[in-house]
Amino acid sequence: MQVAIVTVGDELLAGDTENTNATWLARQVGERGATVARMVTLPDERAVIARWVREFADAFDAVLVTGGLGDTHDDVTLEAVADALDREMAVQDAVREAVAEKARRYREDDPERYERHDFDLDLAETAALPEGARPLQTEASFNPGCVVENVYVFPGFPEELRAMFEVVAGEFGGDAVSVAVETATPEGALKDVLAGVRERFDVAVGSYPARQGKPGRVKLTGTDPDEVDRAAAWVAERVADPGT
Repeated sequence: MQVAIVTVGDELLAGDTENTNATWLARQVGERGATVARMVTLPDERAVIARWVREFADAFDAVLVTGGLGDTHDDVTLEAVADALDREMAVQDAVREAVAEKARRYREDDPERYERHDFDLDLAETAALPEGARPLQTEASFNPGCVVENVYVFPGFPEELRAMFEVVAGEFGGDAVSVAVETATPEGALKDVLAGVRERFDVAVGSYPARQGKPGRVKLTGTDPDEVDRAAAWVAERVADPGT
């Protein structure tokens, strides 16, 4: 399963917010045996988001989009996804009712805060999703996410993203397995080993330098566990043991 990840937000591009969502999603997808083939961070611009989502939806098995869900002027992700897939925005009764119920509970639980923030909710706007989408709603998030065709749309707040991803986590699977070989060999001296393992084995190879007292790693990924193990053994024989 080939997956693309799209994170949305001007604050990410400005460096004001660390993009932990991309790393977390990539790890979740990889642990389930799928492969992240592309990753991109985009501004809060509807046309730009639509263009990339359209391209990725055509090229990969699934597209994970996070960020830009809400009721402010720069929250345009859902509309952009609708544009990418040639759909209109629509309000599903069940989604509208769930949003209204969440607003009611919010008002009852903290009426002073509700009034202080002038919580004037436009249900038609908040509950709108691309036409025909499968809604994703959790207790952690006010605004709904959704699945439409092969595009999964999640909120940008990390705790909300993680809760919503768990709803669909079982849909991200594949046959990819990985083995990491730790090594004290400097990354610059691994050129021949990396080239050699690629030539001899049907695996993808990643090299990660030593950092903060931790050894470097050569990561080997493939769909045949035996092939990956053979490649790992071949690499381990040719690199310096980190314990020496």
